[in-house]
Amino acid sequence: MNTKDTILNINHSSKVPLEGGFRGAGRLLAIDYGTKRTGIAVTDPLQLIANGLTTVRSHELLQFLENYCTTEKVEKFIIGMPRTLRNENAENAKYVNIFAKQCAQKFPHIPIVFVDERFTSTMAHQTMRAAGLKKTDRRNKELVDTISATIILQSYMEQKNNF
Repeated sequence: MNTKDTILNINHSSKVPLEGGFRGAGRLLAIDYGTKRTGIAVTDPLQLIANGLTTVRSHELLQFLENYCTTEKVEKFIIGMPRTLRNENAENAKYVNIFAKQCAQKFPHIPIVFVDERFTSTMAHQTMRAAGLKKTDRRNKELVDTISATIILQSYMEQKNNF
């Protein structure tokens, strides 16, 4: 996988007509990958709502995804790509790319889309403050990771719907 590939790759061909609208072939699953922890978010089966799912230890992520994909149909992985303000790959992008290659090998039938994840942690903290969470709760890094993954997924869904 080349990091110079398009950050957002959208494919509408996976939608199938359904009475009253369209239905996706499965859930979208977003990943906010970190070297220690990874936030996970998913859509509902109709791909209408993004929800935070959990945060897992990064070394357990592939096993978690394997378990999840045996119980839920996943149409696409949406992986946050760390970018700099100059729109270049950030230092952590190399770890994301290593994970993405492992993911592609383990799940060759599930496409991977990269989404720019700049500012997602900042937005997660703002969301927590707006929700009225106490300062001690806002220090929960696992919650920040899950919210960040949800923001990545919501961003992808909004951009996809604008095309």
